[in-house]
Amino acid sequence: MATEKSGNGAKAVWVRKPSGPIVPPEVAESGFAWSGDSGDVLDADSCIVSEVLGEISLALSGKDGLCGNCRVDLAIAEKLLSAMVRGDAEPGSVERLSELADEASARNHCSAVAAILEPLVSSLRFFRSEYDAHVLAGNCPAGVCKRLRPAPCQNACPAGIDIPGYLALTQRGRYREALELIREDNPFPWVCGLICPHPCEKVCVRANLDDPVNIRYLKAFVAERALGDSAFGPAVTVAEPNGRKVGVIGSGPAGLSCAYYLAAKGYSVTIFEALPNPGGLLFYGIPEYRLPRDIVKREIETMRSLGVEIKTGTTVGRDVTLDALRREGYRAFFLAIGAHSGFRLGVKGEDDFTPVFDAITFLREINSGRKQRPGDRVVVVGGGNSAMDAARTCLRLGVREVHLAYRRTRAEMPANPQEIAEAIEEGVEFHFLTVPFGIGGESGRVRYLECLRAELGEPDASGRRRPVAVEGSNFRIEADAVIAAIGQQPDLSSFGGQIPFAVSRRNLVLTQAPHAATKAPDIFAGGDAVTGPATVVQAIAAGKQASIDIDHYLSDGLGFAPLFMNRKRRPREFASIPAAEKARLQRVPMRLEEARVRARNFGPVELPYSEEEARHEAGRCLRCDVCIRCGACERVCREQMQIEALSFRTVGPHEQMLYDYERPASRCICCGSCTLACPTGAMEIRQAGGYRELSLCGTVLNRMETIRCASCGEPFVTPRYLEFVVASSDKSMGKEVVRELCPECARTVRAREFASSFMPEKH
Repeated sequence: MATEKSGNGAKAVWVRKPSGPIVPPEVAESGFAWSGDSGDVLDADSCIVSEVLGEISLALSGKDGLCGNCRVDLAIAEKLLSAMVRGDAEPGSVERLSELADEASARNHCSAVAAILEPLVSSLRFFRSEYDAHVLAGNCPAGVCKRLRPAPCQNACPAGIDIPGYLALTQRGRYREALELIREDNPFPWVCGLICPHPCEKVCVRANLDDPVNIRYLKAFVAERALGDSAFGPAVTVAEPNGRKVGVIGSGPAGLSCAYYLAAKGYSVTIFEALPNPGGLLFYGIPEYRLPRDIVKREIETMRSLGVEIKTGTTVGRDVTLDALRREGYRAFFLAIGAHSGFRLGVKGEDDFTPVFDAITFLREINSGRKQRPGDRVVVVGGGNSAMDAARTCLRLGVREVHLAYRRTRAEMPANPQEIAEAIEEGVEFHFLTVPFGIGGESGRVRYLECLRAELGEPDASGRRRPVAVEGSNFRIEADAVIAAIGQQPDLSSFGGQIPFAVSRRNLVLTQAPHAATKAPDIFAGGDAVTGPATVVQAIAAGKQASIDIDHYLSDGLGFAPLFMNRKRRPREFASIPAAEKARLQRVPMRLEEARVRARNFGPVELPYSEEEARHEAGRCLRCDVCIRCGACERVCREQMQIEALSFRTVGPHEQMLYDYERPASRCICCGSCTLACPTGAMEIRQAGGYRELSLCGTVLNRMETIRCASCGEPFVTPRYLEFVVASSDKSMGKEVVRELCPECARTVRAREFASSFMPEKH
């Protein structure tokens, strides 16, 4: 049986490799008799384009079995595929490749080429999207083609923000440009700069030296600095109106993002929001101490600047039906209603005593301005971000004791670790391995939460160990109110019994993932209504994909719409900085308002960076958008030149990074071999002002004064390089050469001496 490469699931089967077809697993199982000896499984870490290129190159290296015409065609195919994996392919390359393969395979006089091209022909049929991704999106879905791979931080960002680009601009103080670059992919830079869980920082390569760059907060910094008190328009280019109307149901981050990108394409977009204010959970779910409302309102104004109409207080399905909107000319709908219905605890006494809230309802009341203290002692049940928000909000309302009961340990809590730490600092009392099973009270009022101690058993479907209640371990947490923060789901009640799309057992809208299409042709869905509670940046990505799907549908596109993919961008210029300084730049910690002060008001918890601190922090970026961490420079320095001036560390299966930034200053000879080996231009060598300088993405690794030519006076080589040449060349060849002339002058002198040897002596 064929084995998978990394356990990431089979995406294709290469039957009878190397000359058989590449097909989806279900096609292989139904139409071919294949086994481990006759085929290979290609998983998510396999690049089909690279695999096909390798086999065609191997076939071309042979000498027999191909006529001249077929060899030419294969050479053209090899050239097109090579350009794809390098990122140099021109638009139309996939079409040209497909035509070439079909023509060459159809020839009757040369059967060998048909077999060689079968993997290409079949993979173009079944996996055309991988080829398109290389050419149109400049991205290798498998991450194999290194020159197409965005920086790890950008690749981890659901919205695909060019993170190294905006950090480079921030370092130079070009905040307006940095903001506009962010907003090409994320309409909410200020919002995300304050509340994003920053998956980008979890893969930041800088963490292998010390700590990741504070990518998240720097978005908020540039937004605040660039905007000031001035108005700002959209970062996207707005197309001419196309006369097509789209309705967006829900004004959370998914709905707003979809509206943003559709409006930019010329669509007439109307957002229907059931609540009095737009923003969804940005406005009603996230407390003000994390996300001030004026920032939400300001970023929503971007939508209106694109011509998007927002109708609040309008529930689709109740106040207006989809059919009525269709009669008004709406040709497609994006369902982005979020997950505003909280789950009940399902324990005895829940319906018998008050107050018992779900977290989403509690937070909506508070964020609507009704800041009423629920009691003197409150228990919040749950371990996610909503639980943290509810518990910390209670403190700010003046609740004397706030308890949080969670059925697992702190290590398993899904909440942001920073939120957990801040909640503990502020005085929330945590009860881990605690399973509620009843609410008790008197006269209809809550007096306690009945609980059991728990132990962790075997892992459940989430991969976390399942809590198992310990019999007889009953205890009570005294409380005046209970808040359940154990999950949320969409509220579909406005559609009554006529829901026009399919839903799951958890009441989530079913789509043709990763696309936004539902079973109703003109209805698309995304965000929390599809995934359940997720992050704002994931909702933004869902809205972006939905805009692509809707545009494809209304443009009469065939098949599935293209998938949004992170694309490697044009690199921003480097900032010059000495290596020792770059290596010693430490992360600027976020300062927080004192816990005892912040826990009593809804003011911001985080205190802002100064301009100097922000630029310092942005300068810590290693520019992984240019350096692809291939290690070619280190290998040529070690193996070819045998100097070993570059000290690299392995940071991934196929990645290395410079670790010792100060070593080159003592060992590098500034020969430039590493710059010739570098495939991306990350390594640079410059000669000016009597010095020769080697840098990696702007970080100056070595700077040496050069020797001047004894003839013309121009600098031409460093002393250390000259010593290397003398030691490795002249001595081994038994020559003693006086090396005091630059190459040009040396050639002139040698030519003159050679010519003079043929000239007759003068008498």
